[in-house]
Amino acid sequence: MTNTLHIIGGGMAGSEAAWQAASHGIPVTIHEMRPETGTFAHQTGDLAEMVCSNSFRSDDDEQNAVGLLHWEMRAAGGLIMAMADRHRLPAGGALAVDRDAFARAVTETLRAHPLVTVEPGEIASLPEDGTWIIATGPLTSQGLGQAIAAETGAEALAFFDAIAPIVYHDSIDMSRAWMQSRYDKGETEEERTAYLNCPMDRDQYEAFIDALLAADKTEFHEGETAGYFDGCLPIEVMAERGRETLRHGPMKPVGLTNPHQPDVKPHAVVQLRRDNALGTLYNIVGFQTKMKYGAQADVFKMIPGLENARFARLGGIHRNTFLNSPTLLDDQMRLKSRPHIRFAGQITGVEGYVESAAMGLLAGRLAAAELSGKTPPPVPQDSAMGALIHHITGGAEAKTFQPMNVNFGLFRPVDGLKGGRRGRKDRYKAYTDRGKEAWQGWLDAYPLPRQSD
Repeated sequence: MTNTLHIIGGGMAGSEAAWQAASHGIPVTIHEMRPETGTFAHQTGDLAEMVCSNSFRSDDDEQNAVGLLHWEMRAAGGLIMAMADRHRLPAGGALAVDRDAFARAVTETLRAHPLVTVEPGEIASLPEDGTWIIATGPLTSQGLGQAIAAETGAEALAFFDAIAPIVYHDSIDMSRAWMQSRYDKGETEEERTAYLNCPMDRDQYEAFIDALLAADKTEFHEGETAGYFDGCLPIEVMAERGRETLRHGPMKPVGLTNPHQPDVKPHAVVQLRRDNALGTLYNIVGFQTKMKYGAQADVFKMIPGLENARFARLGGIHRNTFLNSPTLLDDQMRLKSRPHIRFAGQITGVEGYVESAAMGLLAGRLAAAELSGKTPPPVPQDSAMGALIHHITGGAEAKTFQPMNVNFGLFRPVDGLKGGRRGRKDRYKAYTDRGKEAWQGWLDAYPLPRQSD
């Protein structure tokens, strides 16, 4: 049992960590409290359940930092990327998946692995010995959260994450809506028509903003604060920042032509993205919300084409907990005060499915190396993986540490390249070329022992 890796949490990070370790001969036990102990956001007991968007964002590995992270995870034999590719849905240049089929596939694959055991039940205290990864995500249970806070001597930081609503496709009025990806992006016709668009004129937009601002909102409990992550703001919070904010965010009308009125430029456009392989469910892109359920239905039915919409799921809001990782974790993602415990995923202060899974991948590989008596070289900072782990374990300012998506701002500059918008394409290509070379070199120099070795 001393060589068993224990992982608390079977989300994106925990699932990927388990796969990486087990694939290299390390017995793994995943401790998952669902479905015995549920959360506000989860609906099932499946591993790697997606609770917000069904998108892994851009799949462009030459011009986008998250696309580079996709590439690195695939190069490392990542389970999350393999199952995402298998259950991919059309989404223009993005990687979107059938969320239920994806989670079932991850669950079945891990349960079928001879070295993986899934044990149900909540763990509410920090383990005293063994080798552990805590990957409990933004919805860490109260008991474990309190144990972590007691150990670190500081309260866990928290913000609130909001969930977007999902609409039944057959309730959308397609005489008003149309299918088109922004700028017709995509290599196939299916990709170029991956999004459903609902146009608004100026008066409709202004009335929508008025209703949004006036709607009943979820109240916070005593002692809670609303420190939202800017990458996942509720639409009401965006609207409160200015009446035009949504038109420059999720409702921007650029790159789209309404075939019902080709000569009329919409003032704003609401986009919906397919949420399952059957095409029966669509989620409203960027419409995370803290409105109460009754208010949501009233406000969203003001959107042209959604007047008679039926909702498979309304939006919601939940507490999102994360560590001050630059202070608490070493460069191997270990808790400095208890180095037999690693952390991975969103609880470390990365934001997004892909980033969470990526940190799980690293934690699983690093733990497997440790259990095998190996000392891997540092993760190269010029890779997307390295940029992220460097940020959360020391690159970020601890006093102002906030959750972060992967982005080229975390990468070291490439000498000799033009700055500004005009040089962006060459600069991003240089980042991704350099990142791929660095990551592949790390994989080649770090061959974890397999069972047969």
